[in-house]
Amino acid sequence: MKKIEAIIKPFKLDEVKDALHEIGLQGLTVVEAKGFGRQKGHTELYRGAEYVVDFLPKVKIEVVCTDDLAERAVEAIQQAARTGRIGDGKIFISDIQEVIRIRTGERGEDAV
Repeated sequence: MKKIEAIIKPFKLDEVKDALHEIGLQGLTVVEAKGFGRQKGHTELYRGAEYVVDFLPKVKIEVVCTDDLAERAVEAIQQAARTGRIGDGKIFISDIQEVIRIRTGERGEDAV
């Protein structure tokens, strides 16, 4: 099993969610986040004073899926989240050793 974590722009969340639903993924976790990469934030003007916004709003999506679905999920996220501009985000993929559904005690792929 794989855990896919994607950091994306907030306005792309609905498109990514729909793309993942289309390939058959049933659940995901969404966390509001702030951060920066190469873009290093930006400056804004407020009441005549200029200030730097270091951390930009982002959304972190977490999905756990079977190995055979992982590559399709990554492609779906990548296509749905891409704007072609700096700050589109990153996708991280890691191995999951075990999953346990709390309610039923199911383990492994049955719990996903």
